Amino acid sequence: MTKTVLITGVSSGIGLAQARVFLENGCAVYGIDKSAKPDLSGDFHFLQLDLTGDLAALYDFAPAVDVLCNTAGILDAYQPLLEQNQETIETIFAINVFSAMVITRHYLAKMVAQQSGIIINMCSIASFLAGGGGAAYTASKHAIAGFTKQLALDYADQGVQVFGIAPGAVKTAMTAADFEPGGLADWVASETPIKRWLEPEEVADLTFFLASGKAQAMQGEIIKVDGGWSLK
Repeated sequence: MTKTVLITGVSSGIGLAQARVFLENGCAVYGIDKSAKPDLSGDFHFLQLDLTGDLAALYDFAPAVDVLCNTAGILDAYQPLLEQNQETIETIFAINVFSAMVITRHYLAKMVAQQSGIIINMCSIASFLAGGGGAAYTASKHAIAGFTKQLALDYADQGVQVFGIAPGAVKTAMTAADFEPGGLADWVASETPIKRWLEPEEVADLTFFLASGKAQAMQGEIIKVDGGWSLK
């Protein structure tokens, strides 16, 4: 059977790479993003949608899915708390945490009813460490990690597989500012044990394995993909 996959944040970066690998392997991909439709071929369906607004259109667009990838996320410019206003904090949590919880809750009910489904949440090395973002981003990624673990524990015996992926420095539109003159790109590469940034495709390949159904014994694991950054 063809798997139906829903990916948030599909228009660029990791979400786009995830869509490509699923499409290349014959899956039907439903992608949502606030940005414009990406150039993808195959069984691809797109809905332009702001995840902080009304999600009713999403549920009509993709009534049921086999695999849910909560990939959408935003950074906070690495700002400490006293440099962040309330709007920044609320927006970071709305996208990085609350949208994933709300969308998951909708599709989880259907997965439990059919006793099968796979949920993959995009965590971060900032889910474990300070320094991967600012106060709001780091707090939001710790929150999504906690949500992932609790979700995995609560529904492990009901056919629902739950995983998290925790990337380090990945070349995406979200990190583009790091590659501007005076940015952090060279420093990050030098401080990463493998001496380079990760490519989105490396995260996508791991996603595809977790979605294969072969990783049930890894229930609840949040897998780091950080080039050895967290070894230090």
